[in-house]
Amino acid sequence: MSLRQFPEEFLWGTATAAHQVEGNNVNSDNWLMEHVPDTIYAEPSGDACDHYHRYPGDIALLAELGFNMYRFSIEWARIEPEEGEFSRASLEHYRRMLATCHEHGLTPIVTFHHFTSPR
Repeated sequence: MSLRQFPEEFLWGTATAAHQVEGNNVNSDNWLMEHVPDTIYAEPSGDACDHYHRYPGDIALLAELGFNMYRFSIEWARIEPEEGEFSRASLEHYRRMLATCHEHGLTPIVTFHHFTSPR
């Protein structure tokens, strides 16, 4: 039996969705839907696992586990909390996430829309 070889450039990674891991996406339509009466959601996402603040350690852990790719989404509701109003702080946050991926040898793959929108 022959062993199948993956190409050296093959990307081994993991993925997250911003709303599910960042926490406190208060400007997101999902956040709003989590808090209305008779919602379909079992519970609000709240702090989630606070990846928004813990991403440096989380990304370092991905590299330590041997991954070479991290696919994550950008929460547009953080970038444009109100129509036409853009948050430079949020843009800088995602730039830092990209830089952290590169520092740890991970190829970042960004999803611009992962089922949530600004409310």
